[in-house]
Amino acid sequence: MKEILIGREAEKKRLLQYVATEKSEFIALYGRRRVGKTFLVKQVLGGDFSFSVTGMANVSNSEQLKNFQLAMQKYTRCPDVPTDWLTAFTMLEKYLGKLKVDKKIIFIDEMPWMDGKGSGFISALEHFWNSWAAYRNDIKLIVCGSATSWILNKIIKNRGGLHNRVTHQMLVSPFTLRECASYFKENGFGYAQEEIAECYMALGGIPYYLSLFEQDKSVAQNIDNLCFMRGAELSMEFNNLYSSLFKKATKHIAIVSALATKGMGMTRLQLLKATKSVNNGNFTATLRELEQCEFIRSYTPFGKNKKDTMYQLIDPFTLFHFRYLKKRESIKQAYWSKIQETPAFYNWCGYAFEILCLHHIEQILKALSIAGINNTPCSWSISGNDHRNGAQIDLLIDRADKTINICEMKYTRHEFEITKEYDSDLHRKMDTFKKETGTRKSLMVTMISSAGLVDNMYSRRLQKVVTLEDLFQ
Repeated sequence: MKEILIGREAEKKRLLQYVATEKSEFIALYGRRRVGKTFLVKQVLGGDFSFSVTGMANVSNSEQLKNFQLAMQKYTRCPDVPTDWLTAFTMLEKYLGKLKVDKKIIFIDEMPWMDGKGSGFISALEHFWNSWAAYRNDIKLIVCGSATSWILNKIIKNRGGLHNRVTHQMLVSPFTLRECASYFKENGFGYAQEEIAECYMALGGIPYYLSLFEQDKSVAQNIDNLCFMRGAELSMEFNNLYSSLFKKATKHIAIVSALATKGMGMTRLQLLKATKSVNNGNFTATLRELEQCEFIRSYTPFGKNKKDTMYQLIDPFTLFHFRYLKKRESIKQAYWSKIQETPAFYNWCGYAFEILCLHHIEQILKALSIAGINNTPCSWSISGNDHRNGAQIDLLIDRADKTINICEMKYTRHEFEITKEYDSDLHRKMDTFKKETGTRKSLMVTMISSAGLVDNMYSRRLQKVVTLEDLFQ
């Protein structure tokens, strides 16, 4: 795979703007493991650092300090290993103070690994920034690391000496479908949009996962090799992913394990019961960290209030893990290739496509020409009883212009046909929604169909159909 930056136009623009300012900047990047934080910084800034160091995993504080000294030696004479972090940052301060360049860019990667128990790292960093760097106009400190909870709690939301000292924070998100397509095209793959979408539905838009694909294999064959063959490269990725991001990952894993059983999500009280957790600030922080890393989303169902907030698992790879990888020991090799075109495969595609759509709400709004209208994407459901039928709407877009888009999401490899029966069920669902919610807004049925619709009397009634091609925009 070529080592070039694909996509990331917004992130690139922001980084360059921050570096170009006439004041010192403290920039913190965060995001899940393998999403490309380090690659982004190095590609955008071209390695033009006044100082750069990468923390080491699972080593002592003395070894971290030795690593820091060796990094310093690449830039200036530094014969002695600092005895502590205060000394280390003082050495850095003296070196930078003598440097004759307009912008002094410092990149500290995998910073969480440097903060060992009793190391004094954070206190020294606070002193370096508060007593020296912040008073200058030429220091550009960029920090990141895989342990996202550490970056969020110790740097971005620090309540001590670094409180409100971070001048910019940047979430590095997975690729969109469009960026995935650009990545594959740039690297010589001939995958069609359908294959790229199915890749996204299984693995998400994680650049590192895409870099493991082999050009002479189909998406299904690559997924088999990466996930289902003996010793597959991503076979242990789930545990590695969560343990690298969160210090106490068992709490996070318990929550996503519970959410994996409920497609539309669970309320806080339901999650507390399912995970046998204590209802306190720590539980709130765990939910927040999962949401900030884009593993889950929170939303208020239509017609409900904040206390009814739902939490939904939306990370494609995590969902794929619970559906298939967790039980891979009982799955034969080449499993993914063999189940293509089976009912089980299409059943998975149906739900995975709904999750894909949630990750591409902006593209859906653009396709509907409503991106400029205030809107709230959410869901709605009601249980059936003796007096009514149950109904569920996985995605509706509540708009400020007195309109609600009722979205039906269908993944098929051929045009989807709206039959008389389907049309009748759809209108019953809309009637139930209108009656039970009491809404006076206009309802607009919107089909999000991967392959479009069969042209018939029912499809012609629709004002707009969103296709897979729209999601790639």
